[in-house]
Amino acid sequence: MFASVSPLKAVLRSAVLGLAVLAVAGCAATYRNHGYVPTPEDLDAIQVGKDTRDSVIEAVGPPTSSGVLKDSGFYYVSSRMRHYGAAAPKVVSREVVAINFDQRGVVRGIERYGLEDGRTIPLQRRVTSSSVADKTFLRQLLGNLGRFNPGNVLEE
Repeated sequence: MFASVSPLKAVLRSAVLGLAVLAVAGCAATYRNHGYVPTPEDLDAIQVGKDTRDSVIEAVGPPTSSGVLKDSGFYYVSSRMRHYGAAAPKVVSREVVAINFDQRGVVRGIERYGLEDGRTIPLQRRVTSSSVADKTFLRQLLGNLGRFNPGNVLEE
């Protein structure tokens, strides 16, 4: 009923099947985690009104970032990003824990924010234009020859 398949066709079919499997596997999403956020159990160990900056660092570790001002606070940031094929990475989840301090350095409050609490801020790249961007090196070099004044060198 079935004619025998030539060895060349069998190898070709296997190669095509192998390439198809690799192509499908290459399109699988991969996830990457960035940053660190303390667990709820670790945060429960921090007492508002009692713990200080040093005791917070001992309890949950150093922060990912701290506030610009001296008395502002500690920020722990964690992000999970999905990479899918050649598409740009997409943030799937983000969590921020903010620990605020008063002027004495005592914990004033602990707040937790998620990706749904924030808003996306597009980054703008501002580039200062250069006056030499349109000139080649040789054009710049030859352009300086006309500005040379031997009288300035001889006067010294």
